[in-house]
Amino acid sequence: MSNEMMKNWNEYKPTKTVWLWSAVGAAGLTMIVGFTAGGWMTSSTAAERTQASTELAVATLAADICSNRFLAAADADAKLAALKETDSWKQDTFIEEGGWVTFANMEKPVDGAAELCASRLMAASPSATDSGA
Repeated sequence: MSNEMMKNWNEYKPTKTVWLWSAVGAAGLTMIVGFTAGGWMTSSTAAERTQASTELAVATLAADICSNRFLAAADADAKLAALKETDSWKQDTFIEEGGWVTFANMEKPVDGAAELCASRLMAASPSATDSGA
């Protein structure tokens, strides 16, 4: 029976329609696997991810500058104590209103930086505000 199956397989000649639908099916399956498991994406998705990554990088840099400026200020201990007494959902507003994430020639604070800065400052100890640290 095995020989008969091999003979039938060798003699099989697919029609153009079968070839066409086989190619369409293979292309479709390749795209499905590529977009779901292969990491493929459209150009608009790539642009969105690039924009989000850029905004996060800018916010992270601004938060670093913010926390360093905050801790280097003359009244840093008092400001840090006031920040720690502020409700957690208002800490970013405290940082924004203090001007710590609004830089020269900017009208508005850097998006997302205040929350990152506040979380870094909450982890800081009062001794971190010493100018010798």
